[in-house]
Parts: sequence; structure tokens; C-alpha cells
Amino acid sequence: MKILVLADEESKLYWDHYKKGMFDGVDLIISAGDLKSEYLTYMVSLANVPLLYVHGNHDENYAVKPPEGCECIDDQIYVHDGIRILGLGGSMRYRKGEWQYTEKAMKWRIQKLKLKLAIYGGFDILVTHAPLAGFHDGDDLCHKGFEAFRELLEKYQPKYFIHGHMHMNYGARAPRLSVYENTVVINAYDHYDFEYGDAALLEKAQHAKPVRK
Repeated sequence: MKILVLADEESKLYWDHYKKGMFDGVDLIISAGDLKSEYLTYMVSLANVPLLYVHGNHDENYAVKPPEGCECIDDQIYVHDGIRILGLGGSMRYRKGEWQYTEKAMKWRIQKLKLKLAIYGGFDILVTHAPLAGFHDGDDLCHKGFEAFRELLEKYQPKYFIHGHMHMNYGARAPRLSVYENTVVINAYDHYDFEYGDAALLEKAQHAKPVRK
């Protein structure tokens, strides 16, 4: 299964320079937040495959104009062809507004999912907007990751952890790939595609430049 992930910046490749056939082979699209509603509607209409999304801290307008034809998976476990996908959007609270949480609030969101996690037997992909605390995150409050994600990753050992929020032009703390224990961590900034279960991706991530933990 080929999965295309997106976050934070509308890709010029698709937005400005689309050519027929660009979505050939793509089975699923996942947005990790902070993308225009119109962009996601555009992407799903061209690709004609399911598009799942979580909210970023700049996606307050989705309440007025949600992406058409797309599925919000915030606080949900969505199953696609047998793959269990857990969504937890939002960032650390740094100002007034929607889709921002304190560490305590994020832990409460996860606590409310415990029964659902037990029913589904865990999950295979974690999709968030913010990164894990101390791993792919920044020092300022806005870009600080959530410690609450650590228990999810360590307990359930998903194959992939997809996040946004850290633009890759932020430097060494925003790599594309890395590994946390047995989970491949993917920064979805702009766009990136991969084959689910591809052992070569794990090897590539293991050889990527280490990030702080």
C-alpha cells in the first residue's frame, strides 16, 4: 500500500505543477495538519482515494469550511484495509484558539481512547500534528512536542508515527525520517510517500541523522 503524507505547506508539486498520473499507485493520503481546506479538497478530488486528516494549530477555519470528501480522524481509530490509524491533532497550547492543548489535556484525550484501543488491539499508525517531546520538536512552547505520545509509542509499538508542525527548513531538529524504538517517525512536511511495510524505509530511517531524545 502506497501512502502519501502531507503537512504544513501546500506542495507546489501538486498545487501548482500537477500533471496527470501523479497519483498513480497512491492508495491513501494522510494530512498531519496546517493545510488549507481547499487544498485537501483539491487533493482528494484528483487522487480519488481516501484522504484522512488531523487538525493543526492553524486549522480553526475547518469548523466553518471543512475539507470536502475527506475524513477527520481526530480522537478516532480509522481502519483502512486492515491498517489501524489513530489520530491526535493539535499543538501545545501557546495562545488562545482551537486545536491547542496542555500536556494534561492531551493525556486526557488519550485516556478517553483507552477502551477503543483495547477493542482494536492497538494501532499501526499514529498521526499527530505535534511531534513527540524531545524528539523532532523545538524549544519554544509553540513547537514543543507532547510527552503523552511516548506511552502510546512504547506500549503499542506502531509501525509508523506521522507528524507535522516542524517545517524541514527549521534545521537539524526537523529531519524527514528517524526511528523511535521500533517505530519509523516521518515528518510529513510538504509531502512524502512510502510503501507500508517496506523494510527499506526502516533501514533508511535507522541511518538518518540522529535527533535528541
